[in-house]
Amino acid sequence: MKIIPREARRITYSTEIRALKKLKLSALQKSVLIGSALGDGNLELNWSKTNYRLRIGGSEKQKDYIFWKYNILKDIVLTEPKYNRSTKSFHFSTISHPEITELGKIFYNDNKKVLPDKISELLKNQTVIAIWFMDDGNAIKRSGKIYGYHFNTQSFSKKENVSLAQTLENVYGIESMLEINHGYYRIRIMRKHSREILKKIIQNKILGSMQYKIS
Repeated sequence: MKIIPREARRITYSTEIRALKKLKLSALQKSVLIGSALGDGNLELNWSKTNYRLRIGGSEKQKDYIFWKYNILKDIVLTEPKYNRSTKSFHFSTISHPEITELGKIFYNDNKKVLPDKISELLKNQTVIAIWFMDDGNAIKRSGKIYGYHFNTQSFSKKENVSLAQTLENVYGIESMLEINHGYYRIRIMRKHSREILKKIIQNKILGSMQYKIS
């Protein structure tokens, strides 16, 4: 069995890892990276503080979703998702890669996640919205009936949430409002027309195991 050295080696990189860093990422891989960066994914600097990698994790309930992301990104991942018994969750990390570093530069400022200036351009990609929703979205239900949807955007400031909401309206006509949840802002979509637009955009892109979030 061929063993690929870990990227964590600090003296020199293997030729295998050097080759992986030169891979050009596909459109779908980029969508997963961007959607995850908006959602639950963490872009982390490598040991030398020069390049970013993406760390993805989720609960047992999201196992299929985590492995779906892994299978898309496995060209730049060294090991399959690992299970953490204490937290009952799965996680994996990509290698650091130049195209991920470009995302790190627009999504982070002094190690704090921020909203990219070009968010309108990024959200024109409907796959990005679907992944963002699978990460951070949920249905608002009463007596089993859907009344609205949340994007749990509490990691962003009020100003950034306003910008996200305005972008959804400008690009897709999705009207929303901000609500405070435990002292932080998130996006709430309640109007029927706007709910239907969101559902039409993403429903066919939502994994079967994640359909509970949208329907």
